[in-house]
Amino acid sequence: MNRPIYLDYNGTTPHHPEVIAAMRPFLEEEFGNPSSGHLYAVRPRQAVARARRQLADLLGCTPAEVVFTSGGTEANNWAILGSALGLAERGRHIVTSCVEHPAVLNVCRFLEERHGFAVTRVAVDGHGRVDPAAVAAALRPDTVLVSIMHANNEVGTIQPIAAIARLARERGVRVHTDAAQSVGKIPVLVEDLGVDLLSVAGHKLYAPKGVGALYVRRGIALGPLLHGAGQEGGLRAGTENVLEIVGLGQACEIARRDLAETGARLRVLRDRLEAALAAAVPEMRVNGHPEERLPNTLNVSFRGLAAHRLLEAIGLEVAASAGAACHADRTEISHVLAAMGVPEAWAAGTLRLTVGRMTTAAEVDAAAAVIAREVAALRDGASRRPEGAPGRPAS
Repeated sequence: MNRPIYLDYNGTTPHHPEVIAAMRPFLEEEFGNPSSGHLYAVRPRQAVARARRQLADLLGCTPAEVVFTSGGTEANNWAILGSALGLAERGRHIVTSCVEHPAVLNVCRFLEERHGFAVTRVAVDGHGRVDPAAVAAALRPDTVLVSIMHANNEVGTIQPIAAIARLARERGVRVHTDAAQSVGKIPVLVEDLGVDLLSVAGHKLYAPKGVGALYVRRGIALGPLLHGAGQEGGLRAGTENVLEIVGLGQACEIARRDLAETGARLRVLRDRLEAALAAAVPEMRVNGHPEERLPNTLNVSFRGLAAHRLLEAIGLEVAASAGAACHADRTEISHVLAAMGVPEAWAAGTLRLTVGRMTTAAEVDAAAAVIAREVAALRDGASRRPEGAPGRPAS
């Protein structure tokens, strides 16, 4: 049986072949501990240093400002918790947005409930975009951190981080951005953005799951995440995950090399998919900013349908994510779509369709035909598909 067409690249990406090739020696031969004092440590230690340079080159920072983590969630937790608790004597107020990933929203909620912090969640407009002036208005004398994502994982809207960071830093407020979805898809240069902390997730840019990084601007005090033998400059103890760090570094080198070409190609594929669906499906809504949006991301709503039913219908032919989760007694709309003011009749029938490096034009055309067919079937009251597995909400 053929596998479904994969349109969930914002959920996770396959490993790039060059990433696999770079990792292979550290799976098969180079097993040494980089912290050891003998010859088996030399190549692993050099490989970690090279990966740090590769990531720094992609972000436009120095290698010393890169700390490897277990992924984007850990990087977000460390950036927010470390900043908040480390600066608590200055103040206990954080500004974020209402469309952040749970790896940010739930950390802020923890700080509210367990440490007495106040959190202001800035609203977004109908495109899912934060107004920098709203962030500036939310700043208080006791604000210690602003954390706004660079690009939204569900609708792809790109936030005006440079403007937000400028306004916050004028007031002496530290700025963090979750760049898990943007790194590797659009230019992400820390000096252009003006941020102090930036989170990276390896599995969003064709590297393995379980590895990521946190950019920490030189001079920013951030206490150790893990205490131990002093790896990662004393900030994150524990023997380095050499295999996956190598994979992340290689993925960053590929992203830097191919960024312009890949971005243009993804945009063409996304727009082709959008045009095909719009032509075939009456009453379709596109969510997200029309221009300031990730080049690979298409979030579409079909009025009057339930996303979980549509995912079941297309599941053997197209792999995608939903914008709503179905429970026994209710449909839970995505917090992002709710914040954007998408009416429930539309939001309940939302799919996130994301293309990637491996996507072909033929796959886009075939996927559009499948989705259009099943939308029509569901609106007629009966799906014509074979039984398939249910999908999952976007992540």
